[in-house]
Amino acid sequence: MTTASTLTTPTHFLDHQSPEVQDFVDRTLPDRDLPPVEAAVRLHDAVRDGIRYEVYGADLSREGLRASAILRRGQGFCVHKSIVYAAAVRAVGIPSRLVYGDVRNHLASQRLLDIMGGSLFTFHALVSVRLDGSWIRATPVFNTLLCRLYGIKPLEFDGRSDSYYHPFDTQGRRHMEFVRWRGEYDDFPYDTVVDGITANHPRLVGPDLITARGSLTDEAGLEHGEKK
Repeated sequence: MTTASTLTTPTHFLDHQSPEVQDFVDRTLPDRDLPPVEAAVRLHDAVRDGIRYEVYGADLSREGLRASAILRRGQGFCVHKSIVYAAAVRAVGIPSRLVYGDVRNHLASQRLLDIMGGSLFTFHALVSVRLDGSWIRATPVFNTLLCRLYGIKPLEFDGRSDSYYHPFDTQGRRHMEFVRWRGEYDDFPYDTVVDGITANHPRLVGPDLITARGSLTDEAGLEHGEKK
């Protein structure tokens, strides 16, 4: 039986006892005695904007998907950033779970859509946190700068209501739609997620478990006329 205490313990992937995660939490929360809702919001914003969202060159190995390793690298995509957030909130005693679903029309350049094989992205990751007796979903994934480059608003999280998708971009066009929920997990389900992404998007993941090379920021500039 899963208990609240189980959902705050460290794991191989959610290794919040590591110096990297502890340092990240200390820098974000100099006062760890903040109310849980405020702590969860601050950590959400720190993960969203402090870790660069990048699909390219991402490490999908077992070691590369530890929260400590992701923080050392300073970038990753939804799978990586959700692991860091789930670990960080556990470090201050907030229970967390990892949530996965398939989305259509994800934040993407045309090149990335070609690599992914279309607009359906499988195993999009977010986090469920327990605050004030309720489970609330949060997505500390798309950093503010990248959202600006792609013409969408960054997701805000208030610690009281779900925040898990951009339904429309800043011009009122539908941006992201959840088409399937794949489950909620007490720990990172490595084989399920990595094997699933590899099978569904074979052009994305190389034999070394590193994703294709590139830069979403550069591609956004090319498509939207941003000067570098």
